[in-house]
Amino acid sequence: MTATPVTARSMGTSLARQDGREKVTGRAAYAVEHGFDDDPTAADPLVAWLVTSTTARGRVERVDAHDALAHAGVLRVLDHTSAPRLARTDDAELAVLQDDVIRFRGQIVALVLAETAEAAREGARLVRVHQAPEAAQVTMADGEAYAPEAVNAGHEPDTDDGDLDAGLARAAVVVDETYSTPHEFNSPMEPHAVTAHYDGERLSLWDSTQAVHGVASTLAPMLGLDVSAIRVRAPYVGGGFGSKGLPHAPEVAAALAAIAVEGRPVQLAVTRQQMFALTGYRTQTTSRLRLGAEPDGTLVAVGHDARSQTSRSKEFVEQTATAARMMYAAPHRRTTHRVVPLDVAVPAWMRAPGEMPGMFAHEVAMDELAVACGVDPVELRVRNEPDVDPETGNPFNNRRLVECLERGAARFGWADRDPAPGTRLVGDWWVGTGVAASTYPALFMPGNAARVRALGEGRYAVAIGAVDIGTGARTVLTQVAADALGVDPAAIELAVADTDLPAATVAGGSAGTSSWGTAIVQSAQRFRADHGRSPDAGAETTATTEGYPDMERWALHSFGACFAEVRVHRHTGELRVPRLLGVYSVGRVINPTTARSQLQGGLVMGLSGALHEDGHRDHRHGHVVTQDLATYHVASHADVGDVEAEWLDEEDPLATPMGSRGIGEIGIVGTAAAIVNAAWHATGRRVRDLPLTADAFLD
Repeated sequence: MTATPVTARSMGTSLARQDGREKVTGRAAYAVEHGFDDDPTAADPLVAWLVTSTTARGRVERVDAHDALAHAGVLRVLDHTSAPRLARTDDAELAVLQDDVIRFRGQIVALVLAETAEAAREGARLVRVHQAPEAAQVTMADGEAYAPEAVNAGHEPDTDDGDLDAGLARAAVVVDETYSTPHEFNSPMEPHAVTAHYDGERLSLWDSTQAVHGVASTLAPMLGLDVSAIRVRAPYVGGGFGSKGLPHAPEVAAALAAIAVEGRPVQLAVTRQQMFALTGYRTQTTSRLRLGAEPDGTLVAVGHDARSQTSRSKEFVEQTATAARMMYAAPHRRTTHRVVPLDVAVPAWMRAPGEMPGMFAHEVAMDELAVACGVDPVELRVRNEPDVDPETGNPFNNRRLVECLERGAARFGWADRDPAPGTRLVGDWWVGTGVAASTYPALFMPGNAARVRALGEGRYAVAIGAVDIGTGARTVLTQVAADALGVDPAAIELAVADTDLPAATVAGGSAGTSSWGTAIVQSAQRFRADHGRSPDAGAETTATTEGYPDMERWALHSFGACFAEVRVHRHTGELRVPRLLGVYSVGRVINPTTARSQLQGGLVMGLSGALHEDGHRDHRHGHVVTQDLATYHVASHADVGDVEAEWLDEEDPLATPMGSRGIGEIGIVGTAAAIVNAAWHATGRRVRDLPLTADAFLD
């Protein structure tokens, strides 16, 4: 059964957040706030504290826990000699406390269990880990790059269409520059945290995760358990930005601790400092962009050679060059990915993985091409619009980038812009404006299931194991269910974020609402076909997504345009961004309030990456120096000026039966490039490395 498009009644309206009251009143319980008051037989939870390595590579010779165990309140110290054994250890990142090998600085080498957080923390301080260091490679300059596995690099690590070298040789204008982004770290307000309880037969986790079913399916074979023997719940999650999309080592550590103290719950919250090593991050990237064009700016050649870092113990690829494969028309195109294996923690997803650093490089290069050709940057992008997807040859679902550019230009006052840089001085501030395009694929994840049950009197219970990480998924899925069943949202009782509910994929890739919503629509439509408009109480249908969308014949993408105003102080080089505007084509917007929050959040995160975020790894010892929010700066209220996001009025039934596409990540894409381009327009100085800092604008 395929889903038919849904008529919007609630969709498109600003239904209030379904979890808003619980959050603002403090009643929302997060991962380590789960209480056992309702179970009089449950013991008070133990607190776990991680002990981590202080060398980048080597071996653990011995863990001396004598002083820690002598401290009041400390009950157990687990290390590689005493922790429960895993059934599978093929994933080196997750094989916690299974051997004496140290693979990166910050790796878990011991685990302290105590009655209180204070005792656990002090116990961890008292543990003495004797390590035998070995020579390590911890920076990209140390290692040798290689072509990664295709499955990790966006289908293929390299693509080659036409003849890039010949195209560049014949081009009248060539831009050939290298751009870089630093290490960037997901920094959600709630750190990675989990409460674990093992009763001898079943493991229960209250986890801060973006995918409860993903945690269960990953941990089950490692622990030698059937997946049905693990229950994972994530009723409230304090943000993730991708870092909680995959299980990480702390979840395994908590599970092992719970098994070791069978019958007693264990709470583990990763410290802010430990998050910089244990919970994923965006690797630094370098991109060589080569653009060849006719004198009028029409592209004839596009080359994007991307280089990033991975971990020696587990490959992860930042898919930096993938956007260049489909963004603009050019007969000659080549993209390559190369990764450098190092003795460092494993990188992972961070909002718009690949597109964020890749489109930063591509869109700054496009601005440089516009300058070289003497063409307006908006007009240059319009001239290079493809008729079909350059990568697949498929028609686009509804590519409206030109409309986003034109509408944004009109709203931003682009027509009044003097194209010459460094011509507008207001007081002591040079003022400039810049633009960049945004894109993100309309991803869809099959295998989601939803259950619809009639409760009587026109009410329905809808269940799916999806996780709301603060994006508003509870609210929009309630609206989707209401419209699919033809009832008011108040008639829907939605249950989410529990592996006891039908399977759901990760809240990531801007694919959550699309994938889960399609499952709900298909289940609702099958329910109506099975039970009619007046079902008996207890009537039930569960369906798994199938037949939607047609990604073989269509190129499904969202697009947008970001405009920025930047001011640079002529004496200090200080930067300010008083105005940001994003205009997007994302299909039907299901809830304008939550959508605007997502898009504005992406714009702010892009601003943060453009001006502040700069993770540093010590080249001698391999640790992240900037491992707190005092030294790893993110944008604060004072950094954020007028940030506006709007969207085109549309619906896209090719993408989902709701007519919607994902919105979680496109807001960050291109934002840093627009700011960099505006800084060049303000000062005439071209910066190609993030973040922008004052010294780049001083003599």
